[in-house]
Amino acid sequence: MKVSEAIHARRSIKQFDASHRMTEAEIQQLISLSMLSPTAFNIQHWRFVVVDDVPLRQQIRAVSWNQSQVTDASALVVLVADTMAWDKQPERYWRNAPQATSDALIPMIRQFYQGKTQVQRDEAIRSCGMAAMTLMLAAQELGYDSCPMDGFDFDAVSQLLNLPADHIPVMFVAVGKPLQAAFPRGGQLTLDEVMIRNRF
Repeated sequence: MKVSEAIHARRSIKQFDASHRMTEAEIQQLISLSMLSPTAFNIQHWRFVVVDDVPLRQQIRAVSWNQSQVTDASALVVLVADTMAWDKQPERYWRNAPQATSDALIPMIRQFYQGKTQVQRDEAIRSCGMAAMTLMLAAQELGYDSCPMDGFDFDAVSQLLNLPADHIPVMFVAVGKPLQAAFPRGGQLTLDEVMIRNRF
């Protein structure tokens, strides 16, 4: 499947076949492809919490407006941002680079993030967003549909997943086989309305 085909085909599916099971190999392939998503300074802020425990999924559904895709999708992936990834052995992110490159970039990481909590948070969320899109397009190629979700109680999900204090939930991606086709697109804006050249 071409990338353009996956982009056109990808839709947010709300009703999944709860009886369908993805293989562990498929799930690992989705996460592995998502890990190729770009991140600033190659920090790789994202963590992919694959929730396959049935009672836990029920608890998450209860704090997610009772949305059925939480429990019925073949895979529920919670994208979590490690807001302090920049400060956790940053030399790991450049261990395969030439020494001169590593020596130049590692101090830049600290200069860019240290003491800037909003920057730390914003960058980690951006990274999770890009990874989520990669995951959804990869799922489309594998013959699965998906649904990005942020309709949930963020604090409750943090507690249910036992997230460290420096990690924040960003969004869910539910992946599986649809029970019905997506509704027609609700109403795309025109290119003229959203594409601006140079300045507003």
